[in-house]
Amino acid sequence: MVQRLQTFYKEKIVPQLMEQFQYTNTHQVPVLEKIVINRGLGEASQNAKILDACSRELSVITGQHGVVTRSKKAIAAFKLRQKMPVGVVVTLRGEKMYGFLDRLINLALPRIRDFQGLSLKSFDGHGNYSLGLEEQLMFPEIDYDQIDQVRGMDISIVTTSKRDNEVRALLTAFGMPFKN
Repeated sequence: MVQRLQTFYKEKIVPQLMEQFQYTNTHQVPVLEKIVINRGLGEASQNAKILDACSRELSVITGQHGVVTRSKKAIAAFKLRQKMPVGVVVTLRGEKMYGFLDRLINLALPRIRDFQGLSLKSFDGHGNYSLGLEEQLMFPEIDYDQIDQVRGMDISIVTTSKRDNEVRALLTAFGMPFKN
């Protein structure tokens, strides 16, 4: 099933960006490569139940199972041993990526309390955009009664572009609410 944003990209955004940046070929237009959702566990790395809950929440939000990330080195100050679980990461591509972006823009971000828009300073200079969310309750898939603790997540949107102004134009065309 082709996602709504995917057809919108092909029919509306590609011609708009070709005209705006005077591209001669459609392959020059920036494309979304992947969306990476990362959640660090922090002190919860000691507890396997919290790891399962985090993994389950991310799979409900994204529609795809996450990969448990493990520590590379032991750090005694953080009570961290080598190969202990420290987070969960999900990489979305294709139709699941467009479906998640659609739900993020149209459902989750408007549900944030006192939301003023996303920062324009979160571009990395290489054509990627990252944002952090403080809680998972903004996603309609998450039931308030089922969560044990409010946890945030980091979302990175990776594109084929090398310049920030192209990515900003692409994400604005998708409907991403940036601050003015």
